[in-house]
Amino acid sequence: MPARLPSWAWVSGLTVGAIAAVTVLAMQADQGPHPTAAATKPTPSASADAHPTPKETAPAPVPEGSGTGRRVVYSVGQDRVWLVDASDATRRSFKVWPGTVDPDPGQYSVGTRRQEATTGSDGVQVEQIMYFTQEGGVWVAFSNAVDGSSPPPAAAGTKTGGIRLPKADGDALWKFGASGTTVTVVA
Repeated sequence: MPARLPSWAWVSGLTVGAIAAVTVLAMQADQGPHPTAAATKPTPSASADAHPTPKETAPAPVPEGSGTGRRVVYSVGQDRVWLVDASDATRRSFKVWPGTVDPDPGQYSVGTRRQEATTGSDGVQVEQIMYFTQEGGVWVAFSNAVDGSSPPPAAAGTKTGGIRLPKADGDALWKFGASGTTVTVVA
């Protein structure tokens, strides 16, 4: 009759066998395909290179002839607003959606301010309204839509003086443009 192995020998044998199997599998995995550094880097697609998205890399310069000191500058031709501090540094600049009535170039002051929401001449709920002039019987004012939307196209012949701002820019203008703040309008 063959000699019987003690139980510790069986456990030791199974452990050695398991370690050997794991070692063999690890070596096989190590010899498998490895992506090169070049293969792991994302490559731009041809369409992305052909039509890059335009990005504003530097703030648009404040138009010449817009005055000096703390002011809001509105360019009718560029549909853009600048918030300029007392040292003539631009604090913020952003695009806007103009109404159908443009103010004449010149210097004005922020007059009446209305923070609570009301219905604009285009039927949209607007807030943070800052009136600064009247043109042909139409009040011209900065405002933003409560929901942050752009204004709908004006109906033919409708006169609107609202200069609509994106919500975040409307918040910034509201904080910057207290009553009496100079508004310079340029062509």
